[in-house]
Amino acid sequence: MIAQLTGQIVEQKTNALILDVQGVGYLVAVSTSTLNQIKEVNGNISLLVEMIVREDAITLYGFYTEEEKSAFNLLQSVQGVGAKAALSILSTLSPENLKEAILSSDKNMVSRAEGIGPKLAQRIVNELFEKVGKLPTTLRNSKNIKVAPLIQNQKDVSQDALSALLNLGYSQSEAWSAVQKASAKSDVNDIEQLLNNALKEIGQK
Repeated sequence: MIAQLTGQIVEQKTNALILDVQGVGYLVAVSTSTLNQIKEVNGNISLLVEMIVREDAITLYGFYTEEEKSAFNLLQSVQGVGAKAALSILSTLSPENLKEAILSSDKNMVSRAEGIGPKLAQRIVNELFEKVGKLPTTLRNSKNIKVAPLIQNQKDVSQDALSALLNLGYSQSEAWSAVQKASAKSDVNDIEQLLNNALKEIGQK
């Protein structure tokens, strides 16, 4: 199983590239986002790889960040979303924008991707709402970049507040908007306080 490749790009296509790794050329499917990030890199590049084996083909999918690779795998947990569809979405939306679209229940953002219709976009938004918190927050596949525990805690608290508002009967978009407004007004790390502030944003005490 191939998990990572490091080498030089010898050929680049619309959504794929050939990576020369010690004289062996690997054809790797990549998103537009990954292509844009690696075009400024001189010399060798490293790609995280997801290898998908089917009866008629073995396909390598490459990612410049762990976050994008995780989003790719998460998208495929939705019925009707295969590897090509997942890559299409990530060529249109960054992992962070995908999170925003899911948490705000914005199917229109997801349906902007080629080959993704409104019904599939709605399914993606619905099925991934509870799972989107599993995506890592690292922005690069560098071992030197770490997420501060405080920042991670804030995101966990926000996710808990969203779930609580949903349990109270509020819609995904209404809950997301309220939590975002409440978080922006103060540095809140306490779930009870954040939830109370979010309820005030909705208009209740």
